[in-house]
Amino acid sequence: MSDSLTIGRLARAAGVNVETIRYYQRVGLIEEPPRPAAGYRRYSPSTIDRIRFIKRAQELGFSLREIRELLDLGEGHCADVKARAQARREHVARQIADLQALQTTLDTLIQACEQDEDGARCPIVESLLGKD
Repeated sequence: MSDSLTIGRLARAAGVNVETIRYYQRVGLIEEPPRPAAGYRRYSPSTIDRIRFIKRAQELGFSLREIRELLDLGEGHCADVKARAQARREHVARQIADLQALQTTLDTLIQACEQDEDGARCPIVESLLGKD
């Protein structure tokens, strides 16, 4: 198995740390190879792609549970994967709308502070105290 990797080499090749690999093993995202009687566990080079898939899916906002489901579906289930991606997109759209509303509220409070000439009261603090 000259093309197999130790956990350290796998971690470096996939751009993660060893503890990430161990965690992914514990939660069932990657398989833990058997430990030989003498020596280190050896990982297939295809494990690099699997870890990169996991990391990229996390960057796109998928939870580890959702990533496990995507991995279980595998290739050839494009309609199912598409449905999950659309659900993720809708969730992101709601989060963006919530953040935009928060930004508008903060802009209003900041503007109220800028218009408060005497500085005797702070509109932001009053708002947080529920006195607005």
